[in-house]
Amino acid sequence: MIDQNPILKLSFEFSLLIIEFCEKLNAEKKYVIAKQLLRSGTSIGANSMEAQNSESKADFIHKFKVAAKEGDETQYWLLLCDYSKSYPDCKDLLMKVQELNKILSKIISSAKRKYPISYILSFFIF
Repeated sequence: MIDQNPILKLSFEFSLLIIEFCEKLNAEKKYVIAKQLLRSGTSIGANSMEAQNSESKADFIHKFKVAAKEGDETQYWLLLCDYSKSYPDCKDLLMKVQELNKILSKIISSAKRKYPISYILSFFIF
């Protein structure tokens, strides 16, 4: 399933890179950032995977919005690492998360354009 879906494949591969980077951070005793980055960086893929079995179009959009938020948070932690002199280089990860964020944004905007009425109505149905 992951290999056949571009966003799942990209986010899964990114998660593996994040795990590797966080292991470096842990080895350098940078535990706080490593923990935060590991959670947000792997959550992008987890939420994208969850969106594949969404209950409705609104749920699909919501799950991808959560993935996008996690992408933004991941970008923040990576920027902190990038600007800190005592952290390992993460420019490649920063480029990859920016690419992921653009793709997530396009998925969300495309889903909203295709299903604007059902998306809006879903907030009024109890």
